Amino acid sequence: MRKFDLCLNSEGAEVILATSSDEKHPPENIIDGHVRIEKLVIQSYFVRTLRIEKSTSKEPTDFEQWIERDLTHTEGQLQNEEIIARDGQATYLRFIILSAFDHFASVHSVSAEGIAVSNFS
Repeated sequence: MRKFDLCLNSEGAEVILATSSDEKHPPENIIDGHVRIEKLVIQSYFVRTLRIEKSTSKEPTDFEQWIERDLTHTEGQLQNEEIIARDGQATYLRFIILSAFDHFASVHSVSAEGIAVSNFS
């Protein structure tokens, strides 16, 4: 099966809600059906602890904690975090910055490698 980036706008991904953003950098900048995610790559800045929740519902509800990760501080550079996902079937993902290394933290891109599936078997 062909693997591809499931977080692209062309693949149907969209930002449902962002609780914090900057007008120069709208939440939709993070992205360009049901899927099975095998790997996530996240580029961020000053993020200390990141939690990722997932939902398999038809609507963005019933989220469950999936991954929580402490990131390494990289002075003056983007953090590049690669996460090999287990049990990665999801319809929606929610990214929560639990703590930061400074007052301002940002997520620059999210890439999810995996396979689109028609239903969960």
